[in-house]
Parts: sequence; structure tokens; C-alpha cells
Amino acid sequence: MSAALQIGGLRKAFGGLPAMNGVSLTVAEGERRLIIGPNGAGKTTLFNLITGDLPRDAGTIHLFGEEISRLKPHQRARRGLARTYQIITLFANDALEHNIALALLGISKSRWNTFRALTGEAALYRDARRVLGRVGLEALAHRPVREVAYGERRRVEIAMALAQEPKLLLLDEPFAGLSREERMAMKGLIAGIPREVTVVMIEHDMDTALDFAERITVLHYGSVIVEGTRAEVVADPKTREVYLGD
Repeated sequence: MSAALQIGGLRKAFGGLPAMNGVSLTVAEGERRLIIGPNGAGKTTLFNLITGDLPRDAGTIHLFGEEISRLKPHQRARRGLARTYQIITLFANDALEHNIALALLGISKSRWNTFRALTGEAALYRDARRVLGRVGLEALAHRPVREVAYGERRRVEIAMALAQEPKLLLLDEPFAGLSREERMAMKGLIAGIPREVTVVMIEHDMDTALDFAERITVLHYGSVIVEGTRAEVVADPKTREVYLGD
């Protein structure tokens, strides 16, 4: 099976303090990969390096065989990379459909027409409502983000990422702050993402996340210390030591 994501010797330091210490990993096409580790392990830093939100100090990043380390974030997105963030980044005063329309604009030829109002793009908004339908929110399309529940905002973020038609989707703690019922709904949503999309997820809700993962990578102080199947990772004493506190 071909690799969707291949990282080799990735390094990043802040003020001399290493945050990413030579990480190497490979994620196969269509795989569901879970990345875990204690606070400060470097999980979100890894995502920021993959997307180009942070420049790497050393190492390589291949996306479906193409070396993307020198590409800007929008160039990586155009090659099929999308992500959500640990902290919600929506426009709170705008309608759900407008947030999705902005994401769709990034892959539309209309993005070059700076003299035409976005609200005049009827087809764009039809597509936005269709994308919201994928996450069960079409009925709330005209509702401002600030007026919907926290769990629904999380679903809007995933809808924005899916609107970009990604081949690789990075989910940064999609279950954070959700109630039990919201977690179950989110779990179903993620499980329904087509296999054509490779998914890599950071998550602290272990009971939910472990059901999702086919392979798990454990980070600690910016290094991969354990990698394998759920059974292999849970049984490894290094996992219990640094993550489970045993």
C-alpha cells in the first residue's frame, strides 16, 4: 500500500529547546492513525510542521510521494492536505454556511475574482449547504456560529476541512470539550469519512479514540517512543509509564 504521509528525521526547536526531535513515521493511504502522548509531547507541533504553519529546522515531509517541506501552507492544501485545530477558528458572527463557503472558495476559480461579492455566488452557497448536510447541520445553515452549541461548532470545523476535498485530513482533538452525547455523534461522523481520505488524529479521549485507530503513535518530548496496533501500544510498558502514569 502506498504512503499518504511520510516523515523523515523531522526536527524543530524553540529557543534551543527541542520540540520535535527527529520524528519519522509513515501513514498508509486510507489509514486511520492516532497520535497520543502527554501534554508537551509535540503532537500539535507535529501537525503545524506538516501543514507548514511552522517551518521545520530539519527533516523531510512527503505527501503522496511529493516532498512538500518547502511549500507554503496554501500550496500544501491545494495538494490535498486539510486540518482542524484544537482551538476553534470559526468566524463567530457569520452564518455556518458562510464559513463553509469561505472554505469552498479556496478550491474555486472564483477566488481570483476579487470584485465580485461572495454573497452573489449562489452555487457556492448551495455547495456549502450540501457540505453542512454531510455533518447533519444543513438545517442550521443560516444560523450564526455564536448561536450554535459547542459540539455543532466542532462539526462545522470538520465540514470546512471536508469541503476542501482533502486526501489527508489532520484532526487535532476533535472530541475536546464535548459532552458524552456529542462525542458519540462526533465518533459517528469521523467513522463515516470515506476511505479515500486518510485520517490522522490527535486525541486525549482514549476510550473513544482507541476505537478509531488502526495504528497508534506515541510521542514523548518530541520523539516517537512506541508505534503499533492498539494491543501492542496499550501493552507496551513505555506507554503506561509516560501516558497512563503507571
